[in-house]
This record gives sequence, C-alpha cells and structure tokens, in this order.
Amino acid sequence: MTRFVVLSASLAFAATAVAQQPNRPRQPAPVRYKLGPDSMVKEGVPQGKLIGPTEFKSKIIPGTVRQYWVYVPVQYTPEKPAALLVFQDGQRATNPKGSLRVPNVLNNLIASREIPVTIGIFITPGARGDVYSQNPRSGNPDNRDKEYDVLNDTYAKFLLDEMLPEVGKSYNLSKNPDDRCIGGTSSGAICAFTVAWQRPNEFHKVISFIGSFTNIHGGHVYPDLVRKADPKPIRIYMQDGINDLRSPNNLNRDWYLQNQKMRAAFQEKGYDYKYILGQGGHSDDHGGANLPDAMRWIWRDHPGVKK
Repeated sequence: MTRFVVLSASLAFAATAVAQQPNRPRQPAPVRYKLGPDSMVKEGVPQGKLIGPTEFKSKIIPGTVRQYWVYVPVQYTPEKPAALLVFQDGQRATNPKGSLRVPNVLNNLIASREIPVTIGIFITPGARGDVYSQNPRSGNPDNRDKEYDVLNDTYAKFLLDEMLPEVGKSYNLSKNPDDRCIGGTSSGAICAFTVAWQRPNEFHKVISFIGSFTNIHGGHVYPDLVRKADPKPIRIYMQDGINDLRSPNNLNRDWYLQNQKMRAAFQEKGYDYKYILGQGGHSDDHGGANLPDAMRWIWRDHPGVKK
C-alpha cells in the first residue's frame, strides 16, 4: 500500500512538472506526396522493355556483386545513339509500386517528346561477397555507404569503365555528356553528384532527391568544394524537405541544412540549378511526385525534345 501511494505521488509530481513547462513548438508531421498521372501507366502509351535484374561482379569494386536493369524505349533504334539516364538504388527506382516508378515516367515523357529517346540503367549498390543480398530492414545491400557516400572517383570508374561498356555491347549509348543524366535519392543522390563532379566531361545532368550531402563519409564538405572550385558544366535539379533528417546537435549530419548549403553554393557560383523544397521527410515520395517535372527541366533545351 505504501509503495502504491509513493508511486502515485511521483506520477502526480511528474505530471505537474510537465504541465508547468513552457509550451514547446512541435515539429510538424512530414507531408506525404502522391504521384501524378505522368508516373502511372497510361493507356495508349508505348511501353518500353525493362530487362533484368542482371547480376554483375565488379573488378574495380572487388568482392562485390550487384544487380542492374536496363530500360529500352519502344522508340529506340540502334542507328541513332540514345540519351542515357543512370539511376542509383535500381531496386527502388524500378519498383512498379514504389515512389519513383522511373520506367513509367520515361515511357510517358518519351512518348510526348518532352525528353529525348533515353535508355535507362538502374543499378543497385554492391553486396559484399559472392551472392547478392539485401539487408532485410533497410532493403539495401551492405556496401552502399562505401560506394555512394565517399567523395573519391571509384564509383565513377566502375560506371564508366565497367557498367556502361557492358550495357554498350547491346545498345548504342550516346557519349555526349549533354545526352547523359545521372540521378538518385538520399545516398544515391550524392553518389550521382560525385560522378558528375569527378567526371564533368562525361555527365552534364544530375537529379538529386533528399541528397545525403552530410558527414556519413565526408560529404558535408561539398558546399565548400563547390565554392572554391571553378564552375563545372553541371546542371542539377535538387529536391528536399524541411523535415528531412534534422540533427540540431550535429549540423554536419543535418540533411535539410546541408541541402540548403549546397543550394547556396550553386547559386553563388552561377550553376544552372533548380531547387524544390517541400514539407516532406526523408522519403522518396516528394521526389517521385516531382520526377516528371525534374526530367522535363533537366532536358528542356535538348534538340531531341518537342519545342
């Protein structure tokens, strides 16, 4: 009985203490975004082929195995080099029930001639070992951060010296950097930017959704690198949300602030960029909802689009 009285008194005191604290502003719940019609299968629109997944073992990133898919539009003919879209986290990008549904967007925008005839390559991160596997909690292979979040040129070498030549055995891919776009979400986004940053003579276009320009493996230094370097011929479409992973105790790990710093650096250096800010969190849904507009904007002056 005595213990019950003491416990009740303690709970009453705690409740009173909480009630006497000043009201704290609550962080608003992240907004969720729905896909529009350009991300859906449309009746009457020619449906390209999505080939894969195909396993690939890299020599440049040894001890890893990954999967990739190749999207080939109906309008592709081998006589003419196709524009190229490379998207990281291929398992997310190609998920027909996911937030991105990139093949649907390609089908619709190629048919309406709002983007050029484009072959898509969707690549998963590597899994360490001889067997491709994913973490059951995250859905990501275990070498993802070592490939995507570092600032060196290893992934660019893998892509340009191994993956593109492999796909190029079967398809006529343009080598013109103006015809090449690379994109991704989260760590896949910083990876995409790093490829263009390291090889601006190979990729001129980048799509970054909720980019991890944070200190996972040093990515927080990118805003300063952009400011200190001569401008590179990179066009970049950025999306983020004010509820993206916040970290008031470690600003170098605050996704929203780091994306803001990247935007400011691009503006200061005169880059051709577009920045879309929403109310979402660390989710693909806002980027997915904006993907058709991102593709239109990134290809807006390409000679292969309808004027």
